[in-house]
Amino acid sequence: MLNYFRQYLLSETTVKTNYVPYYVKWVGDCYSFLDIADTTPLSAEQKNHFLSHMAKSYEDWQVKQADAALRLFIFFLCRRLKKPSTEYAGDGDWLSVEEKMRTAMRLRHLAYSTEKTYLLWLRSFCAFIKEKNPAQLVGKDLQDFLSHLAVEKNVSASTQNQALNALVFLYRNVLDKKIDNELNAVRASSRRRLPVVLTTGEIGRIFEYLDGVPHLMAMLIYGCGLRLQECLRLRIKDIDLEQNIVIVRSGKGDKDRRTVLPESLKDDLILHISEVKALHDKDRRENVSSVWLPDALERKYPDAGKEWAWFWLFPSKALSVDPYTSRMRRHHVHPASLQKAFHDALGKSGVAKQASVHTLRHSFATHLLENGYDIRTIQELLGHANLQTTMIYTHVASKNVLGVRSPLDK
Repeated sequence: MLNYFRQYLLSETTVKTNYVPYYVKWVGDCYSFLDIADTTPLSAEQKNHFLSHMAKSYEDWQVKQADAALRLFIFFLCRRLKKPSTEYAGDGDWLSVEEKMRTAMRLRHLAYSTEKTYLLWLRSFCAFIKEKNPAQLVGKDLQDFLSHLAVEKNVSASTQNQALNALVFLYRNVLDKKIDNELNAVRASSRRRLPVVLTTGEIGRIFEYLDGVPHLMAMLIYGCGLRLQECLRLRIKDIDLEQNIVIVRSGKGDKDRRTVLPESLKDDLILHISEVKALHDKDRRENVSSVWLPDALERKYPDAGKEWAWFWLFPSKALSVDPYTSRMRRHHVHPASLQKAFHDALGKSGVAKQASVHTLRHSFATHLLENGYDIRTIQELLGHANLQTTMIYTHVASKNVLGVRSPLDK
């Protein structure tokens, strides 16, 4: 059962990949301590007995981590065994509510990352209101939870609004409750933050400490202005080497767009694609399941997922379980692989900025602006629906793009 739990943590939760072995370890230690089979749901008394024993030998943060792991395992096990969870559901049928919420999100084609985030907020909300039945929820429960996040947890305005969006979806689309009158009172006002931007020299220094696939991915993100997930989800058919175009499919807001393909990356891409083709041919020889296809394409065209054109541009080296269908297939590389490589390269480069992979996209837009390209063109390349979103880069461009001269210079 622990192996299934490990897959669940990796595919359906936001637990960091490097924490997963510890979560599995705490659950295994608990069942060994209690001397019961790991297919037996834990009671609250059993869990607290283990945590009390654990507190004698471990730090407080480790006990809290074990508590979180056991809560997740209790929910996972009860869902797998189709039994109500006394730890999670209380008197109300919260397990049924979660399944209905998952169905409602998939009906509206929300991103899988959004689905995982919303379900985590649902569980946090359930833990906060404790034993209250879902049918008894009112708008004040939402207000109390958001006040708890802001005052006791001291979360940022963006985190508070993320929780609000998740719970508004719950109230409107699952519980069918109207809370429009309460929304204005609980929505936090976000402050405008200027994006971090790297200079071309700083980007060059960071790229010196990247190699292999992470290096190519980072250059593609900077050279095309891609988001991290947009880069990961690229297919072979999305790269047009003749016209120097990259097609971004189902980007943010489920929109398609075209962006520029750097001429300097062509040779590296040709070499990389030839290596990927060898992996594709190996999968076909070993009869590996087809790659994931969006919406109902897999039913309309059953063999399309095995075609070369639909193969990932950056496929993972290992097979993994599809969280939607539970089939073993090849997915694209995990975002953490590039994020970790970029973080390590940033530290080695000596660049003293709080940068991330997304900073490369900010730098793409800012450097185009500094080179004289008009803001509308940059808006199209970035895929922004609102021009005001793109205008933020005028505040971080090193060149005075507005043409204003300070009176002190006179």
